[in-house]
Amino acid sequence: MMVINADNNRGVFYQTTISNLCPGTTYEFAAWIVNILNYTSTETKPNVTFTIENKEGTILKRFDTNDIPETESPEWKQYAMLFPTGNNSEIILKITNNGARGNGNDIALDDITFRACGPVINPSIKDESANIQVCEGNAKSYTLNADVSPGYLSPVYQWQVNTGSTWTDLPGQNSTQTTIDLTNATKGIYQYRLLVAESGNINSANCRVASTPLVITINPSILASSNGSVCIGANIQLSATEGTTFSWTGPNDFKSDQQSPLITNAQLNMSGGYTVTTTLNGCTSSSSTTVQVLEPVKSDSISVTICENSPVQLFAPEGITYKWSPIEGLSASDVANPIAKPKESTAYTVTVSNGGCTATSVREVNVIKNAVAEAGADIKILNGRSTILNGKVTGDNVTYFWTPSEYLDDPTKLNPKATPPINKIYTLNAVSNAGCLSSTDEVFIKVYPKIVIPNSFSPNGDGVNDTWNIEVADAFINAKIRVVNRTGNLVYQSNGIYKAWDGKFNGKDLPVGTYYYTIYFNEDFETYSGWIFLAR
Repeated sequence: MMVINADNNRGVFYQTTISNLCPGTTYEFAAWIVNILNYTSTETKPNVTFTIENKEGTILKRFDTNDIPETESPEWKQYAMLFPTGNNSEIILKITNNGARGNGNDIALDDITFRACGPVINPSIKDESANIQVCEGNAKSYTLNADVSPGYLSPVYQWQVNTGSTWTDLPGQNSTQTTIDLTNATKGIYQYRLLVAESGNINSANCRVASTPLVITINPSILASSNGSVCIGANIQLSATEGTTFSWTGPNDFKSDQQSPLITNAQLNMSGGYTVTTTLNGCTSSSSTTVQVLEPVKSDSISVTICENSPVQLFAPEGITYKWSPIEGLSASDVANPIAKPKESTAYTVTVSNGGCTATSVREVNVIKNAVAEAGADIKILNGRSTILNGKVTGDNVTYFWTPSEYLDDPTKLNPKATPPINKIYTLNAVSNAGCLSSTDEVFIKVYPKIVIPNSFSPNGDGVNDTWNIEVADAFINAKIRVVNRTGNLVYQSNGIYKAWDGKFNGKDLPVGTYYYTIYFNEDFETYSGWIFLAR
């Protein structure tokens, strides 16, 4: 809003340039003006002239308000004029004060507007009212027509449609009449309007005029629905979409005028088709839905026993959908008869549905562990000594025994005492009394001969005890024997297969005396050490 304290002299008090107008178009210029004085005065009253010029200064239109009288309370009045733009897209607006002396001609201006003007458009639908209500499925083709008064020198036309919030052009529909086909159209509100503009301006929203919309409303057909299949004793929920009145019918003379009736405590004889008829905006339509009442799903508990690593097929009660839990060890979790191969005893639950009823059953699979024998690590002993066998057995309902039983104190114990005089292989037998897998495992006992080391000999050539002979040494192929004198000097050595010592060193007899030995047989024995006495 602009308040003017008028000057004593006549002249222009407001001037502006207005751009982006449409050439060849008639515009309306308007402004609301009020005399801001409310007393009777003999002085000059407000008097305003609006002038529209092009940028060359040629006047396109001029309008005088004449004297604007005062009123007891403010009264706004709109002053307007039409003017053609010709070839101009830019004009200059001037507002001039015609009242001299400046006493009593004060005014306020508000809402100065420009808008494109055009012909009057009267749209219609042939043989129909301007706003049509039709039923979905009953729509047809409609002819739209518009009577357009003179207003443009060279008018052009464009029909548009709006099915939501946006107007879009109908391709090729560029006359005052068009035909639309709504034969298969879905429910909704369809609006149509005609755009009119001077040639070349039809695509500019600021340079065209539009008719009031023609509205065709397609009312939806009724759609009935239900919660489908239900179990005996459950509730049946019926539902219908839009409508003003409802009329339901169904099995056992069922009737209801509710939009969504609820039937409690369903029974088998309530199965069947339910139909609803409804009216909406003069449209009547019917729709049906089918309800199936089902027997409850069976629920039970079954236990089976299997051997470890053996499969078993599980069977669920009859139904349509299945969900097993847990899924570990199952070939599938959504079938009626999966193969189960659990590592441990497992209780499987299966939830079964027949489409309306659901129940849970249990299938317990007890796994019997196979018999597994572990005879332990191989053992080495000296002849005449004993050892304990380190047997272990795992599994369910297992018996065990050792074979052969020779030289064992009790072959039915897991850890018997063994005293074999020679190398021996013992087998631990683990037997499943449940008929599952049995197993065996072996342990080897290496028996070394008893080691006796002489502590004297007399290499005097009499044929008796002439050499230092260790009888079992030749059983050790990697034996290492060393003999030193009192000063630690090596006097005899044997590596590998043992050769008896004749009491010589470098072919010469050693003197009578005490000598010292170290003997390494193999990794199974500690190194032996001691002394020997050489006599003559």
